[in-house]
Amino acid sequence: MRLLLVEDDVMIGNSLRQGLHQDGFVVDWIQDGEAAEVALSTTAYALILLDLGLPKRSGMDILATLRQRHDPTPVIILTARDGVADRVRGLDSGADDYLVKPFTLDELAARIRAVYRRHQGQASSLITYGDLTLDPATYRVTQGGVDVTLSGREFAVLHALLERPGTVLSRAQLEERLYGWDDELMSNTIEVYIHHVRKKLGSTLIRNVRGVGYMVQKAP
Repeated sequence: MRLLLVEDDVMIGNSLRQGLHQDGFVVDWIQDGEAAEVALSTTAYALILLDLGLPKRSGMDILATLRQRHDPTPVIILTARDGVADRVRGLDSGADDYLVKPFTLDELAARIRAVYRRHQGQASSLITYGDLTLDPATYRVTQGGVDVTLSGREFAVLHALLERPGTVLSRAQLEERLYGWDDELMSNTIEVYIHHVRKKLGSTLIRNVRGVGYMVQKAP
């Protein structure tokens, strides 16, 4: 899952980016409001982590702009403002959640998964597809009740495809899910991960749609 973190505090930003990366998220980190607007106009994100007290443009202004243009991207506000009025204003302005600093990375990761799950219309984070189960909370995959070990990016490819069975995802769409700005990307990287997933879970699971991308069939 690719996230946009908008946070001007260098220590907090570094800590969140590193911690969330270790938890399997791809994080692009921006430190001011104007740069956040540019990022949001050029890149699709699964979710935005938004501080309020930003240089150049406030977090509330960014949130207002998103909702005025009917952009449904989920937003979690991360702020030191802990007053009830601040929480009410943030949520009423279109934020999906509001988390007061300081907080633990475990709590933040859980809230990210919960907000994203609601946004996708899912009651549970667990994905079941035939004899496969995938749990984004624990990064666990089982097939026929047996654990299957996947790398972080193999898991991300499988997760993206199983979220929308029957939908073709292009290589570019998968790359957006797996890579941030600072990641080095080889031309055949997605194909390599697809190959590894097929080798571990069966050659017929992921289907090539020539010239378009990859898909899994609608749930059996």
